[in-house]
Amino acid sequence: MTTTPATAPTTAAPADWRLDLPPSRWHRPLLALGILLAVLTVVTLVGRLVDDRELLGVNLWEKPLKFAISGTIYAITWAWIIGHFTRWQRAAWWAGTVIAVTLAIELVVIVGASVAGITSHFNVSTPLSTTLWSIMAAAITTLWVATFVAGVALWRNPGADPARQAAIRTGVAISLLGMGLAFLMTGPTAEQLNDFQGIAGAHAVGVADGGPGLPLLGWSTLGGDLRIPHFIGMHALQALPLLALLLEWGARRGIMPLRDALVRRGLVLTGAGAYLAVVGLVTMQALRGQSIVAPDALTLSLGAAIAAAAAAATLAVLAAGARRGRALLAAG
Repeated sequence: MTTTPATAPTTAAPADWRLDLPPSRWHRPLLALGILLAVLTVVTLVGRLVDDRELLGVNLWEKPLKFAISGTIYAITWAWIIGHFTRWQRAAWWAGTVIAVTLAIELVVIVGASVAGITSHFNVSTPLSTTLWSIMAAAITTLWVATFVAGVALWRNPGADPARQAAIRTGVAISLLGMGLAFLMTGPTAEQLNDFQGIAGAHAVGVADGGPGLPLLGWSTLGGDLRIPHFIGMHALQALPLLALLLEWGARRGIMPLRDALVRRGLVLTGAGAYLAVVGLVTMQALRGQSIVAPDALTLSLGAAIAAAAAAATLAVLAAGARRGRALLAAG
């Protein structure tokens, strides 16, 4: 006998996207994985502090630590989101379970490769390395598909608050794009094809993987790095809902324009548009082989244009809210 997973109420009323979601409604496999990855974060942090071995010029434990932190945030966020679903509950539950399994597989390979002292990504130099990379590549692809299914289910679940709904929907959409940008790293570079050494794919553009990079993040300070748009895009899933919560906090503090839910939604959509534009900008920057810490005039100009457009859109949203407020006062 099969039972429907108890992740959300059976009513089809709009979700209120509660921060204090009861534990019984969270997606349990993802929540369990999030807890395990939080423990792994501590373990890998200790490993980084006590083990000074290096791989490609960085500490052996740095990659597992980064993936453990990111995986913890990702798993817990989706466990919370799926817990609100009132429609497509079964599809969302299974998609979340697949996300949990494939994310776990990816972390096992990454940690196992680090313990063995070999690279986990793009490595086809030995039968073992090829097998590990093939398993992880299949897991990553399956993870993206499962996240897409969960994203489709999300769009079938309306939210009670328009700003929170806009933040979560756009966050998921941009997150899917950011995850998809990882596939730009998987093809062999021209240098690898000309002198194949068992590595097919790279994070960096214009320079070899490894070498000088930002602390912990590891992003290259000498050339382009495709991990940047992947990271920024993927974590729109957290950034945009946090923007919505910040706007709500402002409304509770008496900032009059923010008391209008439509104003908050407009500001969230403005933020989402700016965020998407930034993902596009850092993708272009990486593909041009330009380091994130050394933007040229074109990159700076486009960044300034994005900021100006976001500021103009923000003023337009606030002005529209003020007009609505005046119209309501006049009608009253």
